[in-house]
Amino acid sequence: MDIVPIPAFADNYIWMLVDSASADPSGPRACVVVDPGEAAPVEATLLRENLTLNAILITHHHADHTGGIAALTQHRNIPVYGPATEAIAGVTHALVEGDEVSLDSVRSKHGEVCKLRVMEIPGHTRGHIAYVGDGFVLCGDTLFAAGCGRLFEGTPAQMHASLQRLAALPPETLVYCTHEYTLSNLKFALSVEPDNDALVTRSFDDRATRGQGAPTVPTTIARELATNPFLRCDQSGIRAQAERHAGTSLHNVVDVFASIRAQKDVFH
Repeated sequence: MDIVPIPAFADNYIWMLVDSASADPSGPRACVVVDPGEAAPVEATLLRENLTLNAILITHHHADHTGGIAALTQHRNIPVYGPATEAIAGVTHALVEGDEVSLDSVRSKHGEVCKLRVMEIPGHTRGHIAYVGDGFVLCGDTLFAAGCGRLFEGTPAQMHASLQRLAALPPETLVYCTHEYTLSNLKFALSVEPDNDALVTRSFDDRATRGQGAPTVPTTIARELATNPFLRCDQSGIRAQAERHAGTSLHNVVDVFASIRAQKDVFH
C-alpha cells in the first residue's frame, strides 16, 4: 500500500491510501482518502493517477478536514468513517475506541488487506480519533512533527494523555499528521530545548527538505520522542524552562505540558 500526500489549502495534507495489489496494472486502482478538507485536489489526483475512491476516513470535525465530504460523496456510494462523538455531516460509520476498519480494497503489494484500529485521542477536539495501521498512524491534528495541536475543546490533561498513547506506539511507527507545520514547530522547540543536539540536527535537515519542496512528514515516533517538546515534558531541561515561564514550581508533567502549550499558542 502506498500512502501519498495531496496538498490542500495553505498547509494541509489530505493523505491518500492507494491499493498496491491491482490484478490489472492498466486498470484503475482503489484508494481511500483521509480528512479531505476540499474535494478539488482529490478529484484532480483521482483523474491524473487513474484511481477510484472507495472510502473516506475522518479524524475530527474541523472544516479543513471535512469540507470535501459532500462533494466527494455526491455521486459515489462509499462509506465515510468518523468519530462517533462528533457531529459530522456525511459520516456513515461512527467509530469508537477499539473499533476496526477493514479497507478491503486497499492492499499491500503482498495482498494483505489494510486494517485500521481506532484510537480515541481527545484534546484538540473532544472526539478526535486516530487510525492505527500496521506500522503507521493517521493522527489528524493531535501529534504534529515537532509539535501538537491546539487545545480547542479538550484539557491539557486530555491532550497529554492522548500524546502519551501515541508515543507508546512502536518507535518505527510512521506518523501521518495533516499539516505542514514542521519548521515553525521546530523553531519553537529550539526555544524550549536549545541544547538538544538531535533537535538542532533535525532543524537543519527539515529546512533542507522544505527547501526542496518536499514534505517533512511522515515522521516517526522515535524521532518525535527525541525532538518533540510535547512528548518530552519529563525532561529536566524542559521542566526548568516551563517553570521559568510560569514563574512557579510545576509539580507534574501535565503542568509542564500546559506551560509549554500556552507558550506555543503565542509564539511567533
